[in-house]
Amino acid sequence: MIFRQFIHDDLGCASYLIGDEHAGVAAVVDPMLDVEGYLALARYMGVRIEHILETHNHADHVSGHGRLAAATGARIHIHRLAGPAYDHDPFDDGWHLGLGSVTVRAMHTPGHRPEHSAFALIDTSRGPEPWAVLTGDTLFVGDIARPDLAVDKEEGAHAIFQSLREKLLALPGECEVWPGHLGGSLCGGPGMDMKVSSTIAFERRHNRLLALQDEDEFVRQTTSALGPQPPNFQAIVAINRGPLISEAVALRALSPRELLTRQAQGALIVDVRTDLQFDDAHVPGALCNPAVRAGFGTKLAWIADRDRDVVLVGRDDADAIHAAHLAAAVGVRRIAGYLEGGMQSWREEKRDTASIERVDVSALHGQADAVQILDVRARTEWNDGHIPGSVNVPYHDIAGVPEGVDAQRPLAVICSSGQRSAVAASLLIRHGVKQVIHVADGGVGTWQRAGWPIERARNVPAA
Repeated sequence: MIFRQFIHDDLGCASYLIGDEHAGVAAVVDPMLDVEGYLALARYMGVRIEHILETHNHADHVSGHGRLAAATGARIHIHRLAGPAYDHDPFDDGWHLGLGSVTVRAMHTPGHRPEHSAFALIDTSRGPEPWAVLTGDTLFVGDIARPDLAVDKEEGAHAIFQSLREKLLALPGECEVWPGHLGGSLCGGPGMDMKVSSTIAFERRHNRLLALQDEDEFVRQTTSALGPQPPNFQAIVAINRGPLISEAVALRALSPRELLTRQAQGALIVDVRTDLQFDDAHVPGALCNPAVRAGFGTKLAWIADRDRDVVLVGRDDADAIHAAHLAAAVGVRRIAGYLEGGMQSWREEKRDTASIERVDVSALHGQADAVQILDVRARTEWNDGHIPGSVNVPYHDIAGVPEGVDAQRPLAVICSSGQRSAVAASLLIRHGVKQVIHVADGGVGTWQRAGWPIERARNVPAA
């Protein structure tokens, strides 16, 4: 039997190639947009990819089913309730697919979305019971899926409770759990682990939400503290429902002068280098979103308008081209080009640059009485503990000068690590704040560990 997990590190998505080497046949489950890895492995193993299985219409990333079908001629299979606009073979609960000695059994597990299905894997050469289950976006390592991306959140939570109890937890305890996401994905909660797999028995014992036997209490806990929904999730679902995308994003190299022309025409300039490089020197008016850190695509989907051109600036061409692939994975396809030669070409032409003041947490503490502090973490993080007197606006909600902030006074921007604050600092400059200070190399947790004062929000409902 062939079983291989593929991980899209930027989005925390997991996909799978399964098959039978002796029969020469394979299937890919939940393919990511860049399909070259599946094709290379299939060639190496000497198998044909004849089937593409989707657990559901994804809401956080663009599927590669169109590109993979065009490259291989494979048939796409998805639950009947998905209703896609492309040619496909619909299935129902209990459907079986044979791949040589491997049998895939569909298990309808609605909740995250009405069409959601998991796939139990049976190696018939070894035994009749499932040895693994691809749980998609229903059960994760340490957590469960969010219930609010297709239906009312309480309706979705009730459905997930039933799917877990009646389908997944009824599997043998030794059955391996291979999820559709790892920690960091917006499709799950804060309990999601970075581990790539688990077992049904281990999750029964250690997954906090699975220990809840009362359905109403389960619904209350899974809906009381939901994080922000994935940006553009409805548009991404629409892309994934078809028509199929079979072509990669076309990219054009731009000279510095061409970049300025595009910028004057309304294009958004996104600098994908590290936040420290951006602070030191960047194209005036550009936004900072490092592609060397996980979550680039998600952050880009928050700050970029899908109907507006984007121009990417990297350290070099390869840097920008890599970022363009990550952008396409979240449905941002209007890439008008990238700065050829990266920032080096900009500097060689002696073009104007802008910079952002940068301090560490210790330096911020030394000047805390002289500056405003904007905390750009999620509201739940701010409620758990924040610097006294700070203002809270999550970075993805910055659409102007935040309420309570004086645009004429110095403003220090902080998060938990310096990554979200880097994005926010560049946004605030675009919105007219005169002196923005990027708090890097640490955040509110660093402040707290140093023993400096922390406030917690009052009258916040318990999770």
